Amino acid sequence: CVAALRLPVRMIVEQVSGSAWAECPNGVESAANVYITEVSQLNTSEARGEELLEQVEEIVAISGKPKVNLIGHSHGGPTIRYVAAVSPNLIASATSVGAPHKGSATADFIRNVPPGSAGEVLLAGIVNGLGTLINFLSGSSSTSPQNALGALESLNSQGAAVFNAKYPQGLPTTACGEGAYSVGGVRYYSWSGTSPVTNILDPSDLLLGASALTFNGEANDGLVGRCSSHLGKVIRDNYRMNHLDEVNQTLGLTSLFETDPVTVYRQHANRLKNDGL
Repeated sequence: CVAALRLPVRMIVEQVSGSAWAECPNGVESAANVYITEVSQLNTSEARGEELLEQVEEIVAISGKPKVNLIGHSHGGPTIRYVAAVSPNLIASATSVGAPHKGSATADFIRNVPPGSAGEVLLAGIVNGLGTLINFLSGSSSTSPQNALGALESLNSQGAAVFNAKYPQGLPTTACGEGAYSVGGVRYYSWSGTSPVTNILDPSDLLLGASALTFNGEANDGLVGRCSSHLGKVIRDNYRMNHLDEVNQTLGLTSLFETDPVTVYRQHANRLKNDGL
């Protein structure tokens, strides 16, 4: 069972759709009112954060609750950090799942394409198109423009360092440690996986297995390094999950030898309840 939460939960997740992903918020909604966010799939962390902040303010007004709990996957991690940093009075907790807080080696690899080159223009066009397609497949009503290069600047190591200097709340002060559990009245949590390939029936594992090679041996989930995922209280950083398994994708084809992702979200709902949130 899941204990009832005092405050609403807002979930912001990247590049997922369908019934398998829907099971993740279902794992939490028996404990709280759960809202799924809609922001640009591809844009800077700050731009996405401003979009999210507007929705948080709306939820606070509608629900009558003073604060919300935020859960962000992938680029959703830095996005919720932005909101927690600029409006801590509205946020009870910020939980990141498989988020590249110190940047992603894959983004660094892509960023090596010379700026202003034909290759960069082509790459931006492809990724912007992918973001638009993701919006369509997920049934998103968001009309915000896609900005692939902006997203890339936020997700590579250099861009992440600039962002972190502005919004350091909850970040570890050591290379691979934990961050402050509470800053400005906001609780910080994180978890992630380190198994790029988990199910031979899942075609996305091939892509994540390939992108994992950009990390040169560092433990990662296919797109995010283990240490880069750390924020606040680290629940666990070595689940047998890849970047998509963390949100029960693709089609729920996750490892048979690991806790079901939906159960992980349900356990976190209980954790938030026990922490008075």
